[in-house]
Formats: sequence, structure tokens, C-alpha cells
Amino acid sequence: MKIVVIGGSGLIGTKVVAHLRQAGHQVIAASPATGINTITGDGLAEAMSDTDVVVDLANSPSWEDQAVMDFFQTSGRNLLAAEINAGVKHHVALSIVGVDIMQNIGYMRAKKAQEDLIRQSGVPYTIIRSTQFLEFLKGIADQATDGNEVHLSDVRFQPIAADDVAAFVAKYAVAAPLNGKVEIAGPERFAMYEVVAQYLRHANDPRKVVPNGKPLYYGGEISHAALVPVGQAELGTINFEKWWSNQLQKA
Repeated sequence: MKIVVIGGSGLIGTKVVAHLRQAGHQVIAASPATGINTITGDGLAEAMSDTDVVVDLANSPSWEDQAVMDFFQTSGRNLLAAEINAGVKHHVALSIVGVDIMQNIGYMRAKKAQEDLIRQSGVPYTIIRSTQFLEFLKGIADQATDGNEVHLSDVRFQPIAADDVAAFVAKYAVAAPLNGKVEIAGPERFAMYEVVAQYLRHANDPRKVVPNGKPLYYGGEISHAALVPVGQAELGTINFEKWWSNQLQKA
């Protein structure tokens, strides 16, 4: 198949491209750097020609409320219009577990708007809702740091390794469209502060994690179960210890 991966040079995109090429598919790793821009529309029509599947992994460079909404709506509309014109048979998008119950957070509102555009487009689709990535643990710690303390809540957290995410995305990209959503998550569930403390210990980071009991995530209050799957989810195979071991090998 010919598969276009939007955001093909990012954390997940590079891994998805590698999976699909290894399986023998013709893959275009699309990004502004390769002349394919979903915001301006540049290169989209050419990229979509004879394309069977589009995998959308694009992410906004800004998390500011209006900027992120503008990004996902503009990118989504441009991309889906190009797919419709070219007769693309399957649109696969990576979204977030709990996105519809965290609408008080700007980024989640924008991802939900992206999902709505996909559902309404008429293009056969699969939406993959993922839990947060293990690769985000440092960033979560950094944004919650005050002096030498990391103030985090006890919301439930089931982080997944980027390698597992990419494997799931590649699997669904070559399968029949679900015209619905599937959820993916890591194999272990923690309180958020617990796994961040574990990460900092492994990294020999002297910061101290302080559980604050406030169910906050990137500035918005959420339910304690918002970030974990409610029902059935496909679970990755890489737990925290295995993921950390992989990080050391790559270093």
C-alpha cells in the first residue's frame, strides 16, 4: 500500500514509518521539511495521489488555547479535503484517552475538534486514543517543579512507551477502518506522582516529589480516572523498567 504519515519525522512518526517500510509498504514521511504542509496545504495534493492510507500524527507547535485549536482545525480540514479529492480509503489519527471528559483544557478541546472533523468527513477512519507516553515523564515533572519539589496529583496514570504506540498505529494503519475509536495504554497503572518519582530516582534526579492531592493536569482540573481507559484497551508490552533499560541502551 501507499501510506502517507503526516508528522513522519516526529517521535512516533519516525517509528511508524520504519514499521511500515519494514512491512514492504510505500511510505511517505510527510512534514514541512519534506515540502508537505497541512497548515498551508503545500504539497498535499501531490502526496495524496494514489495514496491508500493517511496516518495523521501532526502536533501543534504551541499549546496556547487558540493556537492549538487553530492548528488542529486548519490541519484537519486541509488534510481531509485533500484525502477526499484523492479518494483515500483510510484515515488513521492518534488522539488521547479521556479527551472528551477533559474539555476544560485547551489542548483537549482542540484534539476533540480534530476527532469531530474526522468523524464528519465521510473518509473511512480509525481513531486511536492513547494514554500519555512514558517519554513525557520528564516534561510532566518539569512543568510541576517549584524549587527542588515536584508537586503532582494522585490521578491514575497508565503511561505507554512510544515504541508500543508506534506498533499499534502501524497495525491499525494496514487493517480495515473501524469507523470508530480504539484505546491503547501501557501495561502498568500508577498514581501519577508515583511513576514520576520512580523516573526521577532512576535518573538520579535530586528533585523530591510531593503528592498534592489536587487532580490537575496541564492547568486543568480532571477526574481521577480521566487519563486511563474506562473499558477495553489494548495494552503495550513495555513496562517502566523495560522502557528505562531501553533508554539507557540508546544513551
